[in-house]
Amino acid sequence: MPRFSVIVPAYEVQPYLSDCLRSVLEQDFTDLELIAVDDHSPDACGAIIDEAAERDPRVRAVHLAENVGLGRARNAGIRRATGDYLLFLDGDDTLAPGSLRAIADRLARTGEPQVLVFDYARVDWTGDVVRNVRADLLREGDPGSVRQVFRLDQRPELLRLLMVAWNKAYRRDFVRAEGFAFPPGFYEDTPWTFPVLLSAESIAVLDRVCVHYRQRRRGGILRTTSRRHLDVFDQYDRVFRFLGARPELAHWHPALFRRMVDHLGVIAAAPDRLPVRARAEFFRRAGAHHRRYRPHGAAIPPGRARLRCLLLRLGAHRAYRLLRGGDRMRRSVVALAPVVYARLRASVLWVHYRVQLCLPLDPRLAVFAAYWHKGYACHPAAIEAKVRELVPGARTAWITTPAYSHTLPPGVRRLHPGSAAYWTALARARFLVNNVNFTPGMRKRPGQIHLQTHHGTPLKHMGLDLRDRPAAARGMDFGKLLERVDRWDYSLSANRHTTLVWERVYPSGYTTLPYGSPRDDVFQHATEDDVTRLRARLGIPAGTVAVLYAPTHRDYQRRPVPRLDPERVARALGPGFTLLVRPHYFSAWGGAMGKAGGRVLDVSGYGRVEELCLAADALLTDYSSIMFDYANLDRPIVIHADDWDAYRAARGTYFDITAAPPGPVSRTEDELIALFATGAWCGPRSAALRAAFRARFCPYDDGRAAERVVRRVFLGEPHELLPPVVPLAERRPAPAAARATPNGADQPVEARTAPRAGVVCTPAPPAPAPAASPVASPTASPAASLTHRSRPR
Repeated sequence: MPRFSVIVPAYEVQPYLSDCLRSVLEQDFTDLELIAVDDHSPDACGAIIDEAAERDPRVRAVHLAENVGLGRARNAGIRRATGDYLLFLDGDDTLAPGSLRAIADRLARTGEPQVLVFDYARVDWTGDVVRNVRADLLREGDPGSVRQVFRLDQRPELLRLLMVAWNKAYRRDFVRAEGFAFPPGFYEDTPWTFPVLLSAESIAVLDRVCVHYRQRRRGGILRTTSRRHLDVFDQYDRVFRFLGARPELAHWHPALFRRMVDHLGVIAAAPDRLPVRARAEFFRRAGAHHRRYRPHGAAIPPGRARLRCLLLRLGAHRAYRLLRGGDRMRRSVVALAPVVYARLRASVLWVHYRVQLCLPLDPRLAVFAAYWHKGYACHPAAIEAKVRELVPGARTAWITTPAYSHTLPPGVRRLHPGSAAYWTALARARFLVNNVNFTPGMRKRPGQIHLQTHHGTPLKHMGLDLRDRPAAARGMDFGKLLERVDRWDYSLSANRHTTLVWERVYPSGYTTLPYGSPRDDVFQHATEDDVTRLRARLGIPAGTVAVLYAPTHRDYQRRPVPRLDPERVARALGPGFTLLVRPHYFSAWGGAMGKAGGRVLDVSGYGRVEELCLAADALLTDYSSIMFDYANLDRPIVIHADDWDAYRAARGTYFDITAAPPGPVSRTEDELIALFATGAWCGPRSAALRAAFRARFCPYDDGRAAERVVRRVFLGEPHELLPPVVPLAERRPAPAAARATPNGADQPVEARTAPRAGVVCTPAPPAPAPAASPVASPTASPAASLTHRSRPR
């Protein structure tokens, strides 16, 4: 008996059916049967199902002799099902990766409820993915809470969810005992879902997107003009007959009546569902249903909803449509008003900015920003803190939105993007610091100093190198880019590789500052106690190896798709490992993860990536620039390069990271698991690769990068008098977490026993420090220190 019976009816969905079937069969949870029902489809659906059945014995092909409709096709699948739980999936939709595993885990944790409700996301035909707007109704509650499993009376708000069959798992013995079946006709989910939820003695929820609900441009039932939309009245007759046969459920009558009225209103307002000649009949029948099922003493909705309800009850379809037209016009006016206001406000602010440009610069004011106003972070944050420490009388302001105001330290003024104060500061600040570019509307004044810090050592192509990479450039205006580059007075660089790239792809007359990465200064100053406190704050279980998984963005993908399954990796590695998952800030898949028994922690919302690095015993990444930062900690790094060829072809890279990596490289998820299970992630070869990588990319990161920047840019000290760079061999970065060993001594993570395979990771002897390069010392010859452009600005 399989755990799940996944029932997929198919009728005229041949372009999508293969993807649908694959999404089920390629799940990492394999204890399933897939019952694919060919509803006598005139296209190739039957052949696609048969081909899938030949390839995979878990597929059971069912061919109906005549077209019976979606509901009865599902019934045919139910009759053949043998699984513990039933799931339904329409032939043009797909299961999200890892969904069955998450459903199985949730069912086990909640004691095998009769119904499990999970979430979905709409996938538009353009490729845009939008999660269910009522996802908040699926909150799971605290583990062990009585609210983990409940009856509908305890959480009646679930009736506000979309009433469909495919966002739930149903215990098969419950369905069989109650005799539930789908009726014929459109809206067949209605007389199935309401009775199921009302009858279930145990319901649980899973706060995770498990189904991708395809929104077809044409051909979907809800976008088809047909008299069959009148079937909705027969479906609600079935719902209320069911209610009448169960006196103990009579108290649900008002709620179901409200849902019916809302549903009928949606159909009536849809422009293309009802043929013109069927509209009058629809309203007559809607009025009859309203009068027949309205409970005695039912509350009358307020305002315009009350008028719409009255017109629906009276069957006045022309007046109803006129009212809906008026509502649409009102919404259009309401939507237009902010546009008019925004344009008027922009005009007033433009005049304000022009006036501010005529006023003197404030020599003590420095304005900072990072990551398109997403809070206090990166190199600008480290420099801002050092400015307040070293520059007497300096006043600093940070551009960010209220959502990130909590990230600002005390004493730093917040500037709201686009406000009058924001434009005043941009016009009058002496110093401007950013890791991306400021707004195109800003005018650089004589006397202003603009420091561009960037936000990482470049592996992927940047700037002008994207001219031949349209997938990555995405319509970038390179002329405007160079105009913004011409504002820069200083460009920060962490190593020689970065200097050579920046000066070629961002050509202008700025001065390069080869001073290191200010955001990484903390790695040289943090203590073992700091690491311990960070791990406790993040909830990392004591004694486990914390692996920070930080992948980068894929330009060749329209929407973010996880490159590996963190939950599977965590389960494979066992309780000795904890994964900290931080997707790229362009991505949004982190919050959709499960917990894998508490060994996968979603840290996508954690503000300071440097603190995550300090807490982690190892880094797992692909092509993210975080590897260049993490190398300063001299802790293990693993590269997961499953799509290296595709990434390299789409984005372009400056060198082959798989040929000169900072640590072991995996190409598949199984290879990655093996690297950790065998101890290769922290073995001698890992240490040797990391040593060469550090020598190449971390020459200046000695903990004083921010100080050198502030002294040079803000205090005007000559380059020759700046603090000298500490050689690699003399640096002492923050230690990784340690735990007691059987003999009572403390050992670092690299000396621990791998929990899965019993492999001891013995640290390799320190690699000999590379000879100090002249360019690494600020006291070297002028040709090897600050890089100046020969071309005038």
